[in-house]
Amino acid sequence: MVDTRPLGRQPGSMRKETRVVPAPPPMAVGMAEVPAGSDIELDLRLEAVMEGVLVTGEARTRYAAECARCLDPLSRELEVDFQELFRYPLDDDHPLVDEVDVVDEDEDYYLEDDLLDLEPVIRDAVVLALPQSPLCRDDCPGLCVECGVKLADVGPEHSHGESFDPRWEALRQLREESGGS
Repeated sequence: MVDTRPLGRQPGSMRKETRVVPAPPPMAVGMAEVPAGSDIELDLRLEAVMEGVLVTGEARTRYAAECARCLDPLSRELEVDFQELFRYPLDDDHPLVDEVDVVDEDEDYYLEDDLLDLEPVIRDAVVLALPQSPLCRDDCPGLCVECGVKLADVGPEHSHGESFDPRWEALRQLREESGGS
């Protein structure tokens, strides 16, 4: 929770804040996750506007993952930018501006007692930035489809001899009978 009282409700006022917060569980997608409780560094800019408080920020953390090709564990730095408007609560002092806002009110974030909860905003930004198929390196050759050994360890000469797909066996025999190569 971020306290916005020092900012005031005067449009145009601004303040910057830096903080470190623990990652909430679960922040994961596919083969990558930000471990629960790990540090997320936040650089925030809070601006008072007519409708509420505009929060612009950057979140930095590390994620853990498995390579999508060779299944080796990896850990990488992640930086994401986010921006969200937290509206003032609906009351007589700050009524809705127009009818369009009434329709979108379920999708908006609101200040609660001059506090704003950044957890859902940070969670959305971080989870959307996590890689769907993380790689240990761009040219990772992966695993052998026959024996499962890491191809990076055995090299390009790794093979299991000549193997034939049994569905093509009749064509292979036909080629041999006709003297083809």
